[in-house]
Amino acid sequence: MLEDILDEKMVLTINECMAETKYKNQYSKHFYRMRNDSILMATANKYPPVDRNAFKCDLIGFREVHSLSKTLSQKIKDSGYVPDIIIAIGRGGYVPARLVCDFLLFDDLTTIKIEHYKRAADIQETAKLKFPLSVDIHGKKIFVVDDVTDTGKTLSLAVEYLERLKPAEIKTAVLQHKTCSDFVPDYYAEKIIKWRWIIYPWAAYEDLTGFTENIIADKTLTPKQICNEFDACYSITIKRSDLTEILKDLNERGRIECIDDKRNILWRKANVSK
Repeated sequence: MLEDILDEKMVLTINECMAETKYKNQYSKHFYRMRNDSILMATANKYPPVDRNAFKCDLIGFREVHSLSKTLSQKIKDSGYVPDIIIAIGRGGYVPARLVCDFLLFDDLTTIKIEHYKRAADIQETAKLKFPLSVDIHGKKIFVVDDVTDTGKTLSLAVEYLERLKPAEIKTAVLQHKTCSDFVPDYYAEKIIKWRWIIYPWAAYEDLTGFTENIIADKTLTPKQICNEFDACYSITIKRSDLTEILKDLNERGRIECIDDKRNILWRKANVSK
């Protein structure tokens, strides 16, 4: 389905007017924060300045994920490191960790869940451990896998948490390491020097749903107009059938509502006063 939803490579443009401190929805918060992090890091000379009006976005397909996982696994083999347990960081690390286990012919895989949330009266996001480890790792060699290092907060928290459980050793790995990250993993398949937002196949539908909410956050639009906005704002060509599915999901969750003005079917944010 991913091949139908998005082009393999694309550029995502966000209008400056969308970068508000008061976020319009949970997806807006996520993308704005990543953009703001990139600007702050550029100021710190960690990489070239980022255009405040747009940022590049790459869609990583399953084929590329498989290739990156194979490259990562080979680096682990070449290093001679043999862990006792591999820990995937949910949610982004689930697929990469499973593929690494496959290439290493490794069985013992478990997981922890780390998420980000916004603290009250603070626009800074903080990593938070949601689901802790369910196994004893005392005295064992641990290998932690995630999809990407961006700010580095997720892996930093993971290592800090796991160190308290007294393992013999902790190694970390990601598919793609952004050099702007404050955390440098022990292993990575690819280094990204020029910052860009990455959409992985396990998050593409979620991201498109977030973009849809952004588009109609303060507008009432027909499906055709929403498709046009995807192209104009994000350089994404979305199929009408895929947009229909997204609109249906958002409507069922009470986040948007449909209006039939007898000429067109219109969509807008739910609970908007008439």
